[in-house]
Amino acid sequence: MGKLLWNEKLNIGVEVVDKAHARLFRMVGKLMDQAEYEPDSQKACKESIKFLEDYTMTHFSEEEAYMRSVHYKGYEKHKKLHDEFRDNTLVSLKKYLKSSDYSPMAVKRFLNVMVGWLTGHIMVEDQAIMGNVAAKSVYENTSDTSVVAGAVNQAMKDVFRLEADLISGEYNGRSIRNGYYYRLCYDMEDGGKVQLLMGLEEQLARRGVGMMLGLAAMQKPEMVREASMQILEQFFHHLGKLFKSDSEHYLDKEEVLTKDEFREDFMTRYPTSMLFETRLGHFIFCARRWEVKKRKGE
Repeated sequence: MGKLLWNEKLNIGVEVVDKAHARLFRMVGKLMDQAEYEPDSQKACKESIKFLEDYTMTHFSEEEAYMRSVHYKGYEKHKKLHDEFRDNTLVSLKKYLKSSDYSPMAVKRFLNVMVGWLTGHIMVEDQAIMGNVAAKSVYENTSDTSVVAGAVNQAMKDVFRLEADLISGEYNGRSIRNGYYYRLCYDMEDGGKVQLLMGLEEQLARRGVGMMLGLAAMQKPEMVREASMQILEQFFHHLGKLFKSDSEHYLDKEEVLTKDEFREDFMTRYPTSMLFETRLGHFIFCARRWEVKKRKGE
């Protein structure tokens, strides 16, 4: 797992931040080796994971201090993502670890989610600190195909560094080659809900993750699946006001789906349903937003 240390393409150009990111990846790499080659060393895993968690929180504090020092305009939004990871994602992962008594499978899932979240966050939010990500366009809440396609293409370029060409603005549910399928559900501050349904061809997911994390990552399907979902979460943060996502929103549920589950959910009707093609494979993007009716007296 030595190749899963650090990809200099992820550097943002701030020494203290880049060094911290590189160290985080080294720590994750060592833990992955430990989980793979020393599966019965629960005590050592617990200690290493606690150290990794503490160092991640220290890094967040240092990164936030840097953003304040340069008067970064996106500070509040960026800090909110740190807080959500600490208060929600990490808490959920730690519960799973404890309930499984730090089983090798649980430890691997913890690490896969960690590396996926960190990679997606660095590729988009951290790069934006230095202006290395294209300025986010301002979109209105719209179902216009060209507007949605442009927003998705920009997100794909910023997250995966790939162009995504729209080949169908009315995706009909036809099968793509072997792929990974995801459903992300968000609660909005105004009481509405947004649900994203996304599919990535296996080659796109493997090559995309491999480009960022090294060839070793491509050979681990569990890592590709978990890391891809964490990376795709950045799409929602990066789609401007297309779904009013600049308002307060909270991830309610994230799920990996089978092909049959994906098709069944797709048939429940998504007003936005698009099929894109990249040089590494196809990408399906479906979205819907609805308002939650308030009960009388609320």
